[in-house]
Amino acid sequence: MQSTTAAIPADLANPALRPTKVRWKIFLMMLFLISINYIDRASLSVAMPLIAKEFDIGPALQGLLLSSFFWTYAFMQIPGGMLADRFGPRVVIAGATLGWGFFQAIAAVCTGWVPLLLTRLGLGAAEAPIYPAGGKLNGIWMTQTERGRGATLLDGGAPLGAALGAILISALIAWLGSWRMAFVIAGVGTIIAGYFAWSYIRNHPRQHPGVNEAEARYIEASHAADAAKESPDASGRVLDFFRYRSVWGMFFGWMCFNALFYGLLTWMPNYLSKVHGFDIKQMGGAVFIMFFSGFVGEMFGGWLADKWMAAGASQSKVLRTLFGVSSIIATISIYMVAQIKDPVAVVVLLSVTLFFLRWCGLFWCVPSILGTRARVGFLGGTMNLGGNCAGIGVPIVVGLIVQATGSYFMALMLFAAAGAGLFICSTMLIDYSKKLPV
Repeated sequence: MQSTTAAIPADLANPALRPTKVRWKIFLMMLFLISINYIDRASLSVAMPLIAKEFDIGPALQGLLLSSFFWTYAFMQIPGGMLADRFGPRVVIAGATLGWGFFQAIAAVCTGWVPLLLTRLGLGAAEAPIYPAGGKLNGIWMTQTERGRGATLLDGGAPLGAALGAILISALIAWLGSWRMAFVIAGVGTIIAGYFAWSYIRNHPRQHPGVNEAEARYIEASHAADAAKESPDASGRVLDFFRYRSVWGMFFGWMCFNALFYGLLTWMPNYLSKVHGFDIKQMGGAVFIMFFSGFVGEMFGGWLADKWMAAGASQSKVLRTLFGVSSIIATISIYMVAQIKDPVAVVVLLSVTLFFLRWCGLFWCVPSILGTRARVGFLGGTMNLGGNCAGIGVPIVVGLIVQATGSYFMALMLFAAAGAGLFICSTMLIDYSKKLPV
């Protein structure tokens, strides 16, 4: 991600020999897959008011169900990243997509909260490798001045999928009169997407039939320049990564980010329903606006990062600035949500929160900044393990807070504290200027 990315060789200046754009098509496919990922994982949040009534469960047990996905999802992050390093991202991405589609669909036959919890555990395990494998794709396919957009296309599926999930799942429930049929349709659609992922994604540019010589050489020239910065004295022991402050900053920074994002993803539908009286259609529309704002913010953040670096700014300056602005504005906005009663103003503030918060999708550049291409999957899994430790804890803690206090105020303060932690980790702890000698 340096401004010194190798230029396209002079003999490729001929328009007929210009690089193809397969790498961008692959990352548009990853945007599509991650969107489906979040439609499926957010479906329970959207359907929770109906499921809670049908299964007669209170806020604490709802929090347990919302958290259960993250138990296996977090546990499988590092193994998923190591699988991507060992077998390549293509088979891992396709296999994960087929697996989570299956678990999404069979959730429809559950008759109580225990079997539903088991399907969420399966969904979490199956979805786990998708982000580490996507981070590895970013290191393989993108040049230094393209990885910002690659990272935000990869991670942009989170807010986009959450937005579309709110609309699609709530619309399917309203149309079919059943959350069960909505889950079946979502699961079957995911399985179909897994087939297309296998058909198009490749582990290396030269393995893809659509890549011309110009694109392959352009990517390889950039990677050669990047490889020149790698330490020849690397130990080769992945556990040595944990000796470095940057790795812990990455781990806890992503944890703080996800404490805020997953808190909004899992509890905002219920919050809007219980506190502001939204019905299922109003809730779907409001959540769509909020999370689509996050998607727009994420795309803008990736574009801004790459353009700024291409103009000559250092990656340290760009990432620290964007992460700092993002975390400060998101923290202030979520704090104000707790002070305001007007439902329209609340939706506006939550949209602002997500627009700026999602600039931190650029965190998916960090594994390829800190590690060599052979270790990107491991570092991506480590980072996402931190994020999903928050995913495990936050839904449960929020459920307990709401049940104990009868209010969402302290939960919103918890989200604001997470924003402050994100600022500290992303701007003070990570050194974005060099690769680690591991």
